[in-house]
Amino acid sequence: MSVTGDMLRSWRAPRAVMRDLLDQGKREDRAIAYLLIGCFLIFVAQWPRLSRIQAGFEPSPWPGDINFEGMMTYTFYAVVIILPLALYAVAALSRLVAKAFGGQGSWYGARLAFFWTLLATTPLLLLHGLVRGLLGPGIQSTLVGAAWAVVFGYIWVQSLREAESD
Repeated sequence: MSVTGDMLRSWRAPRAVMRDLLDQGKREDRAIAYLLIGCFLIFVAQWPRLSRIQAGFEPSPWPGDINFEGMMTYTFYAVVIILPLALYAVAALSRLVAKAFGGQGSWYGARLAFFWTLLATTPLLLLHGLVRGLLGPGIQSTLVGAAWAVVFGYIWVQSLREAESD
């Protein structure tokens, strides 16, 4: 099935999708692609918020002399270059926790479960970016962010359970 089809199916049957992905064999290139595409989409989700800051609707967390391109550059560096390294550490930690609870999977399975979950939930992150850009910080943004956290947690736990059941 296509990646977008699997993303939609992950919201209904995350364990089945993870089983299908694991049955494709150990493909580290695919796991890294899921991670990098997910991080790039997180970067894209930041654009409306950065535009809002540049237009003066929100206070800037950056020095006053930084322009929009500078904000985009720093955000790109943080989200597309640094964040994937941190997410590798989180995936490794999830493997150690799963192993402590009797998980029988592999390091690859834990990485795939985490990276796939990130990619599968990016539509909600894109919605969160739109809400932040159009309405600013507030209850709406918090609700969309909370919905993402709940969906992410559910899909990740189910995917990790499947990956650790090998």
